[in-house]
Amino acid sequence: MRIKHTIRLPADLSAGLADYAARKKVPQALIVETALASFLSPDGPERLEGALVRRLDRMTRQLERMERRVTIANESLAVFVRFWLTSTPPLPDAALVAAQSKGRERYDGFIEAVGRRLARGKTLDDEVRLDLGPVAEGQGT
Repeated sequence: MRIKHTIRLPADLSAGLADYAARKKVPQALIVETALASFLSPDGPERLEGALVRRLDRMTRQLERMERRVTIANESLAVFVRFWLTSTPPLPDAALVAAQSKGRERYDGFIEAVGRRLARGKTLDDEVRLDLGPVAEGQGT
């Protein structure tokens, strides 16, 4: 048995209810009934907490993956810089201007290559995972 209730809603809430009902193609009464049941349910806070916990867990996993990628990028840069510093001899003053010019040219080429690589969507993280195969998969990536 259903009991009829008459209620008054603010205009903006009424419009929101009508819009939601139209988008979901359900009666407005069903939306109000479901909302009231959820609001009056004794386990409502537990369901909300469960949803928040799931969302926080997902965000934690995303942050852990991001942290791992940043660590890989930092270590890659550190290895490159160490290699470059230990293998590149200092230039004499006479060759410095030409080397700086060539360096700017090479840097521009580097930036273009990075742009092309990013446009393709291929990243170092993808390559590392492919190179390491199952080892990388077992680390939670």
